[in-house]
Amino acid sequence: MPVAQPSTVRHGVSVSQIFWAFLLIGATSFGGGVVAYLRNSLVSKNKWMDDAEFLELMSISNTLPGLNATNMSILVGDRLRGTTGAIVALFGMCLPGLIFMTVAGIMYGHNGDRPLVVAMLRGVAAAAVGLIAATWFQIGKKSVKGFYDAFFILAAVLMVNHFKVSVPVVLLSVGAVAIFTYRPHVAEQREQLSEWIRSLR
Repeated sequence: MPVAQPSTVRHGVSVSQIFWAFLLIGATSFGGGVVAYLRNSLVSKNKWMDDAEFLELMSISNTLPGLNATNMSILVGDRLRGTTGAIVALFGMCLPGLIFMTVAGIMYGHNGDRPLVVAMLRGVAAAAVGLIAATWFQIGKKSVKGFYDAFFILAAVLMVNHFKVSVPVVLLSVGAVAIFTYRPHVAEQREQLSEWIRSLR
């Protein structure tokens, strides 16, 4: 799998741009399909990173406790503008949800048992699944390179869904095997060392 390189198009991104971008994501990512909205904003629209870097940050956010959306906002904000960027990205991501969910919680408490409300929630949930599936398919086309990548994906899915292994155990076990598989070979290391020595002459 190719290693993601830091993107060059993100230089000059202002704190206000980060805030408004994540505020819009937080306000429009209905139904839990936040991964699709994140990719559309960060990769397609603003071009602050490419798919490889987005997948790298998403992988990190999935291995950490907490919600993917908030984890991603912190990671992306930090990569774009350091600690200040992380804070404003997190605030922008969470502010719409805080307002909307407070209002929705009050309304749901009074109207949650109505058939129309139940039907609306089911429709939104189905759309969210479609958004997530489409996003991971787009990322997978560019990131999955060869048999071993597909094998590790399949192994992780089977362990979690079929064998009911906990996610931390799957991440540690599959991740360890993947790291061992993609480790630099001794010959490559020697060649890199030789090139570095030659460059010093």
